[in-house]
Amino acid sequence: MFDNLSDRLSHSLKAITGKARLTDDNVKDTLREVRKALLEADVALPVVKYFVDRVRSKAIGSQVTKALNPGQQFLKIVEAELVAVMGEANESLDLAAQPPAVVLMAGLQGAGKTTSVAKLARYLKEREKKKVVVVSADIYRPAAIKQLEVLAEEVGAEFFPSNTDQKPVDIANAAISHAKKQFADVVIVDTAGRLHVNEELMGEIKELHAAINPIETLFVIDAMIGQDAVNTAKAFNDALPLTGVILTKADGDARGGAALSVRHVTGKPIKFIGVGERVDALEPFHPERIASRILGMGDVLSLIEEVEQKIDKEKAEKLVKKVQKGQKFDLEDLRDQFQQMQNMGGMGSMLDKLPGMGNMSKMVDQNAMGKQFGQMEAIINSMTPGERRNPDILSGSRKRRITMGSGTQIQDLNRLLKQHKQMAKMMKKMKGGGMAKMMQGLGGMMGGGGGMPPGGMPPGFGR
Repeated sequence: MFDNLSDRLSHSLKAITGKARLTDDNVKDTLREVRKALLEADVALPVVKYFVDRVRSKAIGSQVTKALNPGQQFLKIVEAELVAVMGEANESLDLAAQPPAVVLMAGLQGAGKTTSVAKLARYLKEREKKKVVVVSADIYRPAAIKQLEVLAEEVGAEFFPSNTDQKPVDIANAAISHAKKQFADVVIVDTAGRLHVNEELMGEIKELHAAINPIETLFVIDAMIGQDAVNTAKAFNDALPLTGVILTKADGDARGGAALSVRHVTGKPIKFIGVGERVDALEPFHPERIASRILGMGDVLSLIEEVEQKIDKEKAEKLVKKVQKGQKFDLEDLRDQFQQMQNMGGMGSMLDKLPGMGNMSKMVDQNAMGKQFGQMEAIINSMTPGERRNPDILSGSRKRRITMGSGTQIQDLNRLLKQHKQMAKMMKKMKGGGMAKMMQGLGGMMGGGGGMPPGGMPPGFGR
């Protein structure tokens, strides 16, 4: 996410962070590079100008020149201004209304509106414990109605049926009326998109907005459309009283221009960011964490939250107890670890959030890694329970049966057994107080446990 911008900014700032003092010349040179980096990242020109002017005015202030480390102080200013441009802090949804609270989703076709409706429904259901009804007022694409029905079932939200013969206003009103009878907390209304902004689209969505008076009107925008994001955001903001933005497909956006431009152009906060196709790939947008990621400082807080939500606590607790008692770490335990890592978005996603590991995450081929995890899981699944618990009994004939059953080669199985042995050895060292020492060491590696509790591990991890 935002790799190009991160690379360019890191390169631009490297020269100045080691300086003993800041001068007009080195600030000017660095800001020229920063300006170029932002423009290449498709950040809107007015935003670039505003950002650079703000950094310049603060960088030549007396508090920086008197600082013990002016270069690092400059980096702090850049980080603070990135945060300010993106909106200071996360702004959550305002659902304080007579139930059901109505949320209207607007945006162009292909921006990911329908998927975002399902992701948001799942988020509200799981994190906010809300009863959610979803409905599609897209009467031009029967496939969009069907898509929402399928996704609603997947996320456990109630789907209110609609068809292409109805009017969008009638569909939305019927869904709200139904939600009241069902004592639902939230109704999310999906709307029709177009390939570009036009009068017909704007007229229809204005009429729908006036009829249902939603408490939240969210503009869904594709992070990858770059400069066009600004024009589209402006058109929707002029037509509708937007309350916030959902930035989709951010995982595929190496530039980051939309994230830095949308807030400044619309004056509306980015409330959520979509970081993948899965229905759980929606995160609250925290400007300070994104700024930290862009500058290669990691995002430990998001990683901790992810661990809290996605790690299977019971399995983690079971493994810790097993290791502390000195019991053998077997292949079933290893399979659980693969599955937990996949739930966390894979190795690349985890590395991306660790300080100083951004470049490392780019070296990890996510597809290849996912394929490898899948292959290892298939090998373990082809074994009998006895073989998983005691891989030492694997003879040549057993290995042949396992590889045939999993569609793999003998060398794949041997590689897995070698990895398991290494992990089992590591787990053995953790017996007793070894685990606590290892976790503290990990905390130290991550900058004195920056953002982590004493003991070095996120809460809930391995509890």
